Amino acid sequence: MPVRALYSKCSLSMKIITWNVNGIRSVLQKGFLEFVSREKPDLLCLQEVKALPEQVSLSVPGYELFWNPAERKGYSGVLIMSKIPPDRCTLGMGKKEHDEEGRVITLEFEDFYLTAVYTPNSGRGLTRLEYRETWDREFLKFIKKLEKKKPVIFCGDTNVAHQEIDLKNPAQNRKNAGFTDEERAGFSRLLAAGYTDSFRHFVQEGGHYTWWTYRNNARERNIGWRLDYVCVSNVLLPRLKKAFILKDVLGSDHCPAGIILD
Repeated sequence: MPVRALYSKCSLSMKIITWNVNGIRSVLQKGFLEFVSREKPDLLCLQEVKALPEQVSLSVPGYELFWNPAERKGYSGVLIMSKIPPDRCTLGMGKKEHDEEGRVITLEFEDFYLTAVYTPNSGRGLTRLEYRETWDREFLKFIKKLEKKKPVIFCGDTNVAHQEIDLKNPAQNRKNAGFTDEERAGFSRLLAAGYTDSFRHFVQEGGHYTWWTYRNNARERNIGWRLDYVCVSNVLLPRLKKAFILKDVLGSDHCPAGIILD
C-alpha cells in the first residue's frame, strides 16, 4: 500500500509542525536535527530559511525536501520536509509579482492540500502594508481555488497577531506591523472563508506566543506575539485532535507550532 494511502485510510495520527527558523543554516547549528528526531513530524513546514538548497547540507532519513527559495539571496524562503510522498508540489501562487520572494509551497495529498506560507511583513513604518493587503486577498483566492478540489491546511508565519490575546501588549501595538486593523481584518477574512485557527479551537486563554524579540529578555519574560498558525478547512475539524505550541524549543526567535490529525 502506498505511504500516502496508509496515512489517509488507517487510524494512524499525523503530526504537522510549522516553524519560522530564521535561517536554516543557523538553526542547524542549534539542535535542529535533534528536534526533528525527537518530534518526528510527518510534515514539517519551515519559513525564512534564507538559503538555496545547494547552500545547505540537509539530508534527513525518511524525509523528502521541497524548497521554494527567494530570488534574493539570504532572504525569506520556505521549505517542507515530508515523510509522505505527495501527488504534486506547487511553488508559489502562480503570480510572478508575489512569487519572487519564495513564500508559498503547496503539497497535494490524497485527501487534502498542505500549503506552507510565509506572509510578507508590513515593515517598519508600515511601508509594505498596502502590498500586504493585496497579498492577503490573493492568498485567500489561491487557497479557495485549491479547496474547490479538496480541503486545505495552511500553516506558517502569517505575520499577524489576530486577536488582542495573541500578543502581550495590544494597546501599545495597535499601529505596528503585525497588529494593524488591516492585517487583523485580512486574517479574519481567511477564517470567515471556511477555515479554523487550530490552536484557538482548543485554547481560549491568552499568554501563548510563538515569537519574541531578542531584546530585553522578552522570551524569558514571555512578552511575545502569536504569529505562527496552523489553519484547517472546517470540513477537517472532526480529524483535528490536538493543537500545540512548543515554546521551549529554541534556535530561532520563533518557536514551532503544530497539530495532530487522525
